[in-house]
Amino acid sequence: MCLARLNFKVVAIDADVGLRNLDLLLGLENRVNYTAMEVLNGECRLDQALIRDKRWTNFELLCINKPRYKMPLGFGGKALTWLVDALKKRPEGSPDFILIDCPAGIDAGFITAITPANEAVLVTTPDITSLRDADRVTGLLECDGIKDIKMVVNRVRSDMIKGEDMMSVLDVQEMLGLPLLGVIPEDSEVIKSTNRGYPLVLKKPPTLAGLALEQAAWRLVEQDSMKAVLIEEAPAKRSFLPFMGG
Repeated sequence: MCLARLNFKVVAIDADVGLRNLDLLLGLENRVNYTAMEVLNGECRLDQALIRDKRWTNFELLCINKPRYKMPLGFGGKALTWLVDALKKRPEGSPDFILIDCPAGIDAGFITAITPANEAVLVTTPDITSLRDADRVTGLLECDGIKDIKMVVNRVRSDMIKGEDMMSVLDVQEMLGLPLLGVIPEDSEVIKSTNRGYPLVLKKPPTLAGLALEQAAWRLVEQDSMKAVLIEEAPAKRSFLPFMGG
């Protein structure tokens, strides 16, 4: 949604086949009449399966299948690549961004989702279980030929970092060795927005997490990254500086 607000044409593909939820987060669940499976089966056109957001018409959603429907055994990376290629060849022009929401885990659904991709945004939280998983996923992405991998660190709490109860973003970056696209702070507004099906970044006034997401989207556009800085307590004799970067 941030990218759409920057006037880019965006298509989001919910490739989490078993547990799709992008339609819920965007408040579009009642408008899903056709999915990619109907397109692949010749039952509808691609433009009929694409759901255009009424708030930002340059943003569209494509769901792979309907809830409670089993995926055909034949659906895989080749079918998803065909869909991505078809999106690029639309008469109205190729989208500026095609975002594929990848399922969690590293099973067949993950392999299918990454097949058409040429870059990746890895989302992790600053805890040891997520970091172990993130390191494993990074290796699999690189083995699949995806070298352009950026990282978003989610649900960061500065109070816990200061109390040494949570790893710092700098620690995370040093462990994974990935360019940092954004740092999203813990924000109760995230839960409210997802339950209401209203994208966080549209909320006024903007929230801390919403602003952080906007900055991450801009870095994605600019092919840029940010640097994590270690925040340390200042010595007592320099008390006029409450915190200083290390």
